[in-house]
Amino acid sequence: MNAKKNAKGILIIILASLILALTVAFRDRALFYTAAISFLIILTINILTKKSVGYYLETNVKTKFWSIYHFWFRKDTHFKKPLPMLWLPLIITLFTKGFFLWLGVLEFDVEAKTERVSRRHGLYRFTEVTEWHMAWITIWALIANLTIAIIGYIAGFELFAKLSIFFIAWSVIPIGNLDGSKIFFSSRALWAVVFTIAIIILAWALIII
Repeated sequence: MNAKKNAKGILIIILASLILALTVAFRDRALFYTAAISFLIILTINILTKKSVGYYLETNVKTKFWSIYHFWFRKDTHFKKPLPMLWLPLIITLFTKGFFLWLGVLEFDVEAKTERVSRRHGLYRFTEVTEWHMAWITIWALIANLTIAIIGYIAGFELFAKLSIFFIAWSVIPIGNLDGSKIFFSSRALWAVVFTIAIIILAWALIII
C-alpha cells in the first residue's frame, strides 16, 4: 500500500513538473528541460518538507492535483464532483501567449495519525488537525523553497532561483484549496506578513535575477 502511494506521489510530481515546464517554455522551447528539472526539484522539496513537518505534528500529508468544488460563496453552489484544474496553467499560457504563468497545480490535505488521535494529554490535548497546523506546514515548505532558491542563485542557476521564487509567490495566493488559503484562513495577520515577504522576494527576483 505504501509503495503504491509513493508511486502515485512521484507520478503527481513528475506530471505537475512537466505541465509547469511547458508553460515556462512556451516562448522559448530551449528552456523546457531546465524548467522541468527545476520544477521537479522545487515540488519535491516543497512536498518533502510538508511531509516532514506533518510527521513532526503526527499527521499524514497527502498531496494531490488542485481541484475546485465550490464555484460560488454559498455552500450549495458546487459541482457534483471536484473539478481537476491541472489544465489551467496550459490554457492561461495559450491565451496570454506565455506572458502570464499560473503555477498553482497542487494542493494538500492533512489527517491525524492513529497515535495522535489516541493521545489525550500533553502537547496534543486537542487531537484534531487545525488550520493553524496546516498554515505552519505550508510556511515551512515555503521557507525550504526560499532556501533552495538562494542556494541556486549563489550557484549560478538563475532560472531555477527565479522559478523557485515565482512558485513561492504563487503559493501565498489564497485561491480555492491552494497553499495560500491554508495560511489565510488560519490567521489573516500571519498571511499578510507572509504575503508581504513574498512580494518583496518576488520584486528582488524580477529586478536582480
